[in-house]
Amino acid sequence: MRQRDDMTFPAEEYVARLQALRDRMAERRLDAVIISDPENLMYLTDYQTTGYSYFQALVVPIDDEPFMVTRAMEESNVHARTWVERTRPYADTGDAIQMLFSALVEFGLHTKSIGYERNSYFFPAYQQDRMIHALADGDLLDCYGIVEEGRVCKTAAEIELMQRAAKATEAGMQAGFEAVREGVTENEIAGEVCRAMFAAGGEYPAVLPYITSGPRTMIGHATWEQRTVGAGEHVFLEVGGCVRRYHTAMMRTVVLGDLSPSMREAQRVMKEALDAVHAVVRPGLTIADLDRAVRVIIDDNEIGARLVTRAGYSIGIAFPPSWDEGYILSIKQGDSTPLRPGMTFHVIPWMWGVDGDKTCGISDTIRVTEDGCASFFELDRDFVVV
Repeated sequence: MRQRDDMTFPAEEYVARLQALRDRMAERRLDAVIISDPENLMYLTDYQTTGYSYFQALVVPIDDEPFMVTRAMEESNVHARTWVERTRPYADTGDAIQMLFSALVEFGLHTKSIGYERNSYFFPAYQQDRMIHALADGDLLDCYGIVEEGRVCKTAAEIELMQRAAKATEAGMQAGFEAVREGVTENEIAGEVCRAMFAAGGEYPAVLPYITSGPRTMIGHATWEQRTVGAGEHVFLEVGGCVRRYHTAMMRTVVLGDLSPSMREAQRVMKEALDAVHAVVRPGLTIADLDRAVRVIIDDNEIGARLVTRAGYSIGIAFPPSWDEGYILSIKQGDSTPLRPGMTFHVIPWMWGVDGDKTCGISDTIRVTEDGCASFFELDRDFVVV
């Protein structure tokens, strides 16, 4: 395997990931897999680009060298960033799926059992249909999740990257605290958050910060829109720092003026929920049990607030449009998956509808350890009063 000086991890990490993938391929009796999700390409090869709206794929044979099919412009990313040596680029005037099929024929895979990521955003149905018809002498089988099985538990090297991402997250959040005052716009707060994140070593995140104020905090996944923060209002911030595509995320709340009784109660309840998480999380606890630990506390309030979503999600490698790995694991009811060391989660005991017109949040990114869990952050959880 070719080693590059600027690869995210040493070659041994990628060798181990590739071997684990091939072990899962053997269990599913697959001769090769076509991997198209950007996060999975990054995980297996260190390949990344913002140009993933064009078709790109890594083909991993069970007993031969992998190769990549990319847009010609993106081939430079393969050579500059990854250990992959075989490439089959296609021109903008060319046909990506025809290039993929031709490469499968070239390497003797077109008559084999080939897995593909059927649920991938980046291998749409019309392209899948073409491949199914083209591979008349072989089998194209859904293997969605075959890479994610390896991604769900992070290695020590991945945890170290997430710790670096956490420093960027905290720097951005602290800058957001310091930017909030009466008369400032949400845009100005966002600008300070982003400046601090990037200055602290963060790279472009899968989602830019969510920053809303006053009644706009009731809008799900809203972000800054030039609104001016008024006296006595609150500001909701959710910041995700990123290093080499690995993310950590955090929610916090800033209040202008004294805390009202309702906001004080919201702060107490959310902190209690996070304390409960840190008390109960351990290997073997189920996802459903973790959701219950958060939900029973958030639901027991007298300020009209609700937890209207899952209680969190796996987090790690991400590209836009989302920083979460909820498609791998979401903290929700009915999931009996046991926690394992190395799993990482953004736990979100946020409260929607405090007094009917306010949303606030305190969240944490944690990792499951051998005997419990640990936070990636040191920043205080209390509401910031300015």
